[in-house]
Amino acid sequence: MTSHRPTLLAVAHGTRSATGQQQVRDLVAAVARRRPELDVRLSYADVQQPRIGAVVPTVGDAVVVPLLLSAGYHVRVDIADAVVGTGFPVTAPLGPDPVLLESLDRHLPDADAVVLAAAGSSDPGWLFSITEAASALGNAHVAYVSGSEPKVADVVAGLRRQGARRIAIAAYLLAEGLFYRTLHRAGADSVTPPFALDPAVVSLIVRRYESALLTTGPARM
Repeated sequence: MTSHRPTLLAVAHGTRSATGQQQVRDLVAAVARRRPELDVRLSYADVQQPRIGAVVPTVGDAVVVPLLLSAGYHVRVDIADAVVGTGFPVTAPLGPDPVLLESLDRHLPDADAVVLAAAGSSDPGWLFSITEAASALGNAHVAYVSGSEPKVADVVAGLRRQGARRIAIAAYLLAEGLFYRTLHRAGADSVTPPFALDPAVVSLIVRRYESALLTTGPARM
């Protein structure tokens, strides 16, 4: 009997940006091309359809891979509630991971100052991971797009006052959307592209899936 490979059920946050939506779809399509033997599906935790809760009942067996950059509310509540009682393993989110830092480093131009810009969060673990990421990028200045302080535009303005002529924003974001538009208006000289455009993130998603299988044992027959 041929062994059954669980569905790779990717869960993105969701965005109203048509560009961001396409970037996430293209990312998941790249995963499917990388692993053509797998049933790869895309669902969302917020904003877009289909939601994770609607997709889970349609698959017999799955590994859930959050296309999120932290283990925040959507992982702890939305995804957890959607899979309760199924036995489906939920992998770690994409971040924090060295792959993401390497992606930022590859795309950063020469600059007098670097601002690591992330979505805000009240989760202490998430905030700590961003501080560590900033240190790994050569003591980049930490700033947030929403919620948490300091805001990106304020940090960029402060660096200008201190004499920085070339400021680069390292965008800790998966895809285009409202947050990305905010970064482009923050007054920096450059903004790194979203992680969804980096082929290394395809490998990261596949690795998350395979790691879950190793942890949970052989696939069901």
